[in-house]
Amino acid sequence: MADGDKNILVVARYRKTEALRMASGLTLLDDPVRVLVCGELESGPDVEVQLEALEFSDVPIERVEDAAISSAMAQEVVQADVVYII
Repeated sequence: MADGDKNILVVARYRKTEALRMASGLTLLDDPVRVLVCGELESGPDVEVQLEALEFSDVPIERVEDAAISSAMAQEVVQADVVYII
């Protein structure tokens, strides 16, 4: 990570497809982006396109089940400079 880079965390909790789309767009900033998906992720062409874009950009995506959301979010938020919960 270069000086001035911000660690960005996108939490996909409520509007997951939109969160993935936003994370894809944030990769244009050249800041490290990570995604935390809470619960189930819908399937469909919109989701698949965003997942492919994130994979191409080497964005790590962590999926957590409902029981582990609080602890996983806490650990990820501590490491991030900027957090978006969508």
